[in-house]
Amino acid sequence: MSCQHCVRAVTQAVQDVDPDADVRIDLPAGRVEVQSAEASTALQDAIREAGYTVQG
Repeated sequence: MSCQHCVRAVTQAVQDVDPDADVRIDLPAGRVEVQSAEASTALQDAIREAGYTVQG
């Protein structure tokens, strides 16, 4: 991730799965932290489908 477009795209991908998710993005570090009631696999899949790599 390198720009605000990436931040919006990842946030939207997560919130499409869980509109109530709390998404925190550290752009310089390329890290995303999500607090959600949804399964992490569903959130990771959504981020991948948006075109981003998920680790961990």
